[in-house]
Amino acid sequence: MRKMFFIALAIFFAGPPALRAQSDFYQGKQVRIVVGASAGAASDLYARLVAQHLAKHIPGKPNIIVQNMPGGGSVTAANYVYSVAKPDGLTLAAVVAPVYFAQLLGRSEVKFDWAKFTWIGTPEENDELFFIRSDQPYKTLLDLRAPAQPPRCGTSGVGSTGYYIPKLLSEIFNLKIDLVTGYPGAADVDVAVERNEVHCRGTTLSAFFGREPGRTWAKTGFVRFLVQTGDKRDHRLSETPTIWELMNSEKTPESQKRIARVVLGAGGFGRPILATPGIPAERVTILRNAYGGMLKDPEFLAEAKKRMWEINPVSGEKLAALAKEVIAQPPDVVERVRKILGE
Repeated sequence: MRKMFFIALAIFFAGPPALRAQSDFYQGKQVRIVVGASAGAASDLYARLVAQHLAKHIPGKPNIIVQNMPGGGSVTAANYVYSVAKPDGLTLAAVVAPVYFAQLLGRSEVKFDWAKFTWIGTPEENDELFFIRSDQPYKTLLDLRAPAQPPRCGTSGVGSTGYYIPKLLSEIFNLKIDLVTGYPGAADVDVAVERNEVHCRGTTLSAFFGREPGRTWAKTGFVRFLVQTGDKRDHRLSETPTIWELMNSEKTPESQKRIARVVLGAGGFGRPILATPGIPAERVTILRNAYGGMLKDPEFLAEAKKRMWEINPVSGEKLAALAKEVIAQPPDVVERVRKILGE
């Protein structure tokens, strides 16, 4: 009887065999974070910070590296992680959330299903802004309704904030904007703005204020902020109207407001970390717990504060539910979104 007691006690403290096996799995392994943007972009900078701090929260402390895979507003990276990477929990991705528009619109280059990714988490929900070089003769967003010459806005592709924000604003407020697509990534658009190749851009608040040259541009007045997309004004843009304020003042129809809600829903994903579908459930739990622990880590939080990144986490479970919701749109909504985002 005494012998059976000690056997049972040993099994109890050893923990579930499946969980032990998954915990041991990461020992001596290498984890990749595939970034759907070029080096220096906001999602790249964030992924590199995650790579520095996530490993110590994963049992086995694997080595974590970052691999840039820009192209198509993160479509290339999303395709790779979904269709090529093994479902073993060793490949993560940092992509721009609006990439799911490409799937919603049925674009042929899409080889992923947004609703079926394994969602790990995001540090925050993220609102957007639209800015223009301050040497352009436009003081407000509505000045772009009848410009002497339409300003050029730079973007990488349909999956990027730089693409859908100008398109949405043009549709709702009847603006005249020329989109210049095909830039490899956000950093390339920044260079184009500085060279005056393009004049304006849509981006997220965290991307603009979380890295250079955005901080310097804001400090020196190099750019003028024309609108922001949050329900209320961000504390860093207290003088800039929200899209909802402008729609109310312009008496925008409710049907247009509903479409704006659908399009701007991408902000709910923030800067997501996701992974290949089909990863064993125990490893998904390990990755989500590790990510949640990292976002509470004093060292990580100190670095985020230094970079002016605001941390208000959203769990992988909630992102998974949101991913299913945004993809399951009725045909009439898809057609209206297609009209706004169509090239």
